[in-house]
Amino acid sequence: MNRIDASEHYSESPSTTNQIPSLLTIIIDTNPRAWAAISEHLPISKAVANLLVFVNAHLAFGNDNHVAILAAHPNRAVWLYPRSPNPDRYSKSSNGDGQDVEMTDVDGQQDGGTVELSGSANKYPQFAQVETSILTSLRSLIDSTTPSDLNPTTLVSGALTLALSYTHKMAHAFEPAKKSSDPANPTSAPPASDPTAASAATLHSRIFILSVSDSEPAQYIPTMNAVFAASHARIPIDTLSLYGTPTFLQQAAFITGGTFLSAASNPRGLLSYLMFGFLADAEARKFLITPTQDSVDFRAACFCHRNVVDTGFVCSICLSIFCEVPENAECLTCGTKLALGKYGAKPAVVPRKKKKKKGRVNGVSGREETGSATGTPAPG
Repeated sequence: MNRIDASEHYSESPSTTNQIPSLLTIIIDTNPRAWAAISEHLPISKAVANLLVFVNAHLAFGNDNHVAILAAHPNRAVWLYPRSPNPDRYSKSSNGDGQDVEMTDVDGQQDGGTVELSGSANKYPQFAQVETSILTSLRSLIDSTTPSDLNPTTLVSGALTLALSYTHKMAHAFEPAKKSSDPANPTSAPPASDPTAASAATLHSRIFILSVSDSEPAQYIPTMNAVFAASHARIPIDTLSLYGTPTFLQQAAFITGGTFLSAASNPRGLLSYLMFGFLADAEARKFLITPTQDSVDFRAACFCHRNVVDTGFVCSICLSIFCEVPENAECLTCGTKLALGKYGAKPAVVPRKKKKKKGRVNGVSGREETGSATGTPAPG
């Protein structure tokens, strides 16, 4: 009967018949000052156009692939796609004038009307939805930016936290239903005795950061907390740096097993870096030769002054880092009394023992004779 209707196809688990979904979460550094510095080589409009090609390529790899895009601004992190159900308090539509907030769905529909999707009728609908949502949200974000928001740094730690939360939410959505103890309401989940079903992955997740600014030492602690959370969840963090030296993101790529590339010398080749260096997911990279880092800057930021230090003092209890000895030798994080030992004391100098010289006996030195019968020839 299976030769006729392929009935065994319905009894197989989804992991063996279908492609495992892949979630790509993209964080775009939208620092206005940094983009103004590289506007002659790569304006933000061309960067977004290249990024849309990268997103469409990821979605075209499989029908079950998903994408989420955030903007890391100098003072906040904003969802670009999918649109957040909570209105942005910085936008012009929520300025506190007592009017209703305009709600926009992911597919571009609004209350009482429909926003025209960009592109022609030949464009794939999902591509058009993603493009419309990104451009609309990004334009709203730029319009709501005030001169007081123009900080030299970017809130990458907040965007990483939102990305991890969304990834965790999507992972739970793809998990198979748990087996119910009620016999009247059974589920289609595989039995717990099946080891292959328990270890099979339901979602391949990764985070990609497009960085154009330096790492902020004040964000070291929240950034590293998000990085270690991603490493524990086995979520690689990829980074493409177009400008600046993101030291903490370089460490994030090393800790989580991601890829770090610097395109500061040629930012115009953004699309080539995206397609050849970051298109493959974590599962496909096992069969490819991925780019590696020549050197990693492992310097940390101190907890007292938020300065990047080469050497410092570390608390043995909470592993807090200090650039100098705290006041009263107490840890500023956990309050532990730090035992510094003999730190700061001058080292003791031990004098060298003088060697005794051998004396002369009858005018002859104590060196060994060569035993030669002939003497030293005199000059003629």
